[in-house]
Amino acid sequence: MNDLEQLAPQDNKAALEALLLVSSDPVSASSLAQALSLTPGETASLLAELSAEYADANRGFQLREVAGGWRLFTHPAFHDVVESFVLSWDTQKLSQAALETLAVVAYHQPVTREVVRGIRGVNSDGVISSLVDKGLIREMGRDPAHGQAILYGTTNAFLEKFGLRSTRDLPDLEQFAPDEQSRQFIRERLSGRSIQSTLEETNDDLEEERALISDEYEDDDDLILVGNATDDDFDNA
Repeated sequence: MNDLEQLAPQDNKAALEALLLVSSDPVSASSLAQALSLTPGETASLLAELSAEYADANRGFQLREVAGGWRLFTHPAFHDVVESFVLSWDTQKLSQAALETLAVVAYHQPVTREVVRGIRGVNSDGVISSLVDKGLIREMGRDPAHGQAILYGTTNAFLEKFGLRSTRDLPDLEQFAPDEQSRQFIRERLSGRSIQSTLEETNDDLEEERALISDEYEDDDDLILVGNATDDDFDNA
């Protein structure tokens, strides 16, 4: 590897390509710089030049900066061809439920299962477990204000698969809203202002159900008492 110190700039680019080809995960510019005995600044410049060259040449692959590092990707224009050729997790689509849950976690992290359920309106425990198994979300800690409930957030694998450098690159959801009412709904959901009220409504519904069940049990007890009553009991009444 010491021989690389004498490589010309163009050779350094070729060496970068070789390193990127054998890397299954995004590699930081500093790590690549260390491997080539270059400065991080020099390496970052070479990577940017390579990325631009691939784009100008309309190659079937791209070099993009994602999840704190650099990685080669197939060109989006050839997604259908690649998908039909290689059927794997990386090319399979997430279910609608998984996408909804992943969006809630991404835009509102760190978030508990209860908050996800409050936003989606349905139990999402199974979907969350599946996303954890796929490596797209992870446990980030505990929420002491809500019984040490597990807090969830996205992973570097999520950033990598969706081509993001960080969660700051997430698109603004309001731009997809069809009207102002929908935009206001999105603002409230993302700010968390309406989440607590939704959870409170859910708790009220549960309390109401418990009360109804309790009343039913009391009615049943009355029927049982009447069924066990004797003639003397009715006479005394």
